[in-house]
Amino acid sequence: MNMLPSAKTSDFEGPFDGTMLLPGTAGYEDARGVWNGMIQRHPAAILRCASVQDIIAGVQLAARHGLPVSVKAGGHNVAGHAVGEGALMLDLSALRKVEVDAAKRTAWVEGGALWSDVDVATQAFGLATPGGLVSETGVAGLTLSGGVGWLRAKYGLSIDNLLAAEVVTASGKLLRASKDENADLFWALRGGGGNFGVVTRFLFALHPVGPEVMFCLPIYPISAGVGPIRFWRDFVAGKSDSIGSILEFSTVPESPDFPQAFWGQRCYTIGAIYSGDAAEGERLMEPLRQLGPKVADLSGRMTYVDAQKLLDPMFPRGQYRCYWKSHLLSVLSDEMIAEGLDNAIASPSDRSISSFWNFGGATARVPASETAFGDRSFGWMYSIDSVWERAEDDAKIIAWSRNAWERFRRHAHERRLYLNFAGQDEDSAALTQDAFGRNFTRLSQIKAKYDPTNMFRFNQNIPPLPEPSKL
Repeated sequence: MNMLPSAKTSDFEGPFDGTMLLPGTAGYEDARGVWNGMIQRHPAAILRCASVQDIIAGVQLAARHGLPVSVKAGGHNVAGHAVGEGALMLDLSALRKVEVDAAKRTAWVEGGALWSDVDVATQAFGLATPGGLVSETGVAGLTLSGGVGWLRAKYGLSIDNLLAAEVVTASGKLLRASKDENADLFWALRGGGGNFGVVTRFLFALHPVGPEVMFCLPIYPISAGVGPIRFWRDFVAGKSDSIGSILEFSTVPESPDFPQAFWGQRCYTIGAIYSGDAAEGERLMEPLRQLGPKVADLSGRMTYVDAQKLLDPMFPRGQYRCYWKSHLLSVLSDEMIAEGLDNAIASPSDRSISSFWNFGGATARVPASETAFGDRSFGWMYSIDSVWERAEDDAKIIAWSRNAWERFRRHAHERRLYLNFAGQDEDSAALTQDAFGRNFTRLSQIKAKYDPTNMFRFNQNIPPLPEPSKL
């Protein structure tokens, strides 16, 4: 493990108002924990930052001692990128301020904020920006790799609503990135992950949403077969401008919310939000709730804030072990649906989920050249989200998950995947190149400009590649 020579604030070149935690000190163990219980790495030190100046001081400290830097906001990344073995962890979780300008329909969001912070602040004005599906997810991690949420049909990905960002680069400089300032960095931040620095603030465009939305949430038994899934596919394909949806395979929990006769049985849930008037959405999505006998139907009108929190109980912090993989798909064929159903039945863990996601709409209208995320011509995604409890099951469940993912890869759209669901980095280099395709070389050159020593390497890493003239 890399070590710092001391734990004194005098190690910093300038003022430091945060807290330094070293291995063995009070608070260190809790601070290094993240959402995925599998992640057990030990940073050389953790800096709990109280200001942008603290972030700058931390980056400068890491540079002087040759330490790589990891960044923790929500800590929700399944690969645990917030925690680097022997790294200097910058913990931004105290920096969660959201400043809404309702007249301009924009919001400045600090780098440690969670989506719940954004939703509460923006919904006070009847506004929102596309976030994720779990409110406890960090804004930074989700956004920088794309950001897929319920509002994607009408308003696109999180990065499509990013207007500017303030970034501390590896040199310790605070830069503004937008279409008019450091445009190359701004392009790279929109999909390129945390490769280029520490984003201290995000400026998002906001849109009229809610406060009431219609959340469609019928649950069908696995015995219903492929028929309802095919209907869902065809139904949402024709409404990709207004309905963001997933079809999620899971297991019925032992809960009074569900009939006891279904406890422990596999099922699938159609989750969908209509990006418009709640009453209109209720009428429009009614057919999704009438596809045969159901386990339960949790559909209903609710506030957007509550809708964003509905899936939170499925993902408690640090309680489960997780391994998630994904494929982007051009089409969702009958063969793929049948294979997804079979995988759900065969999954070795009752806590695991897997999902088909629809795309198109506003997401598809962004040109491939506009952001580092690249090509938007895929129409669907398949994710395998394995979740379990016991460490002794790690090898078995990870092997099953990888095998299912590898088998499904023949269907992938140009071998692409969503980098927020990329496993545990065991094949990160190849997958990162596949994900970025023709954008990879350009990203490598931008990386060389803003992080030439690869200080920020705890991510789907893009190694720095100087421009040919500098080789």
